[in-house]
Amino acid sequence: MKITAVEPFLLHVPVTGGSIADSTHVVTHWGMPGCRILTDTDLVGYGYTGTHASLALDKLLTSCITEVYGPLLLGEDPREIQALHQKLLHDPPTHWVGRAGITQMALSAVDLALWDIKAKAAAEPLWCLLGGSPEKNVEAYNTDCGWLDRAQGKLVDDCRRMVEEEGFAAVKMKVGKSDPNEDLARVEAVRKGIGPKPRLMVDANAKWDMATALEFGPRLAEFDVTWLEEPLWHDDVTGHAQLAKEIEIPLALGESLYNLDQFREFVLAEAVHCLQPDASRCGGITGLWEIADLGRTYDLPVSPHHGDMMQAQIHAVIAHSACVQLEFIPWTLHCFEEPVSIQDGFYQLPESPGASTTLTCEALEKYSVLS
Repeated sequence: MKITAVEPFLLHVPVTGGSIADSTHVVTHWGMPGCRILTDTDLVGYGYTGTHASLALDKLLTSCITEVYGPLLLGEDPREIQALHQKLLHDPPTHWVGRAGITQMALSAVDLALWDIKAKAAAEPLWCLLGGSPEKNVEAYNTDCGWLDRAQGKLVDDCRRMVEEEGFAAVKMKVGKSDPNEDLARVEAVRKGIGPKPRLMVDANAKWDMATALEFGPRLAEFDVTWLEEPLWHDDVTGHAQLAKEIEIPLALGESLYNLDQFREFVLAEAVHCLQPDASRCGGITGLWEIADLGRTYDLPVSPHHGDMMQAQIHAVIAHSACVQLEFIPWTLHCFEEPVSIQDGFYQLPESPGASTTLTCEALEKYSVLS
């Protein structure tokens, strides 16, 4: 089997309710820059990354995919993923212009498409190809109920509904208000609303400085918070290590890290308790697997971020022993031929061959912004 073409696509899909916000971003659409990898058979692989739908930045991603990586893929066997991953990392001098960001996200999209082809060629869902067991139950935690721009009453109602009506055993809410005391009041209200049993995660999206984190982080323990996510700037290894020693709430992070080396720095500094890689940013399934291996080595749980809207990552979570759960945000599920599904708070096993990344023709036509 040989690769014959790498075709870009770029979708901007509206988010739930028209707009959401955390402490640092307002998002109206989820961007999906990616590619279809065609072969000399009838097999086609789909891969993409996830963005906040900036057309100019997204076009840099599709350009990197097709103009930098595309020529290196032509004529190659798409099933030789490890070799191709190394080729794309080292043959173009992308390490001179960035070992994170655009080049790594573009590589992630390509890697997902290659795994999609390999699983389709094996006539198996990717989780099976990766050695996963159908007996593993993967819990979903819901973030789409916890946005910072929601009034407190709606925030509480949405979180309660996810627990009582949708069956989620864990929800995540955002903090990062200008007055952290308001954050604490909202956390307290959500905890009272959902009751003592469901787990509650809190995410600052790197908004707090050290003084704020040291003052307000310990107070989250009053509300039985499972983890405090990205309290400080994404790359601040020293700060997170200091904070981890000062407060009892576990720290989670990783959605803004792009490779194994960055994760290793946090782990060795004892600056993180739960790893949150994102296959659409950290090198695809290949990169995610390496980071999950790191988690297993240091006995740290792995709970991936939602950037691919769970489609391919659910396969890796099922298959890797260090992966314990997967974030759930449903914005783009209607775009896929086999969207992920939840029952009683748990992901259902994907059944179709591939990585579950195949987009519908309707989605490609309706949401495309690539001219």
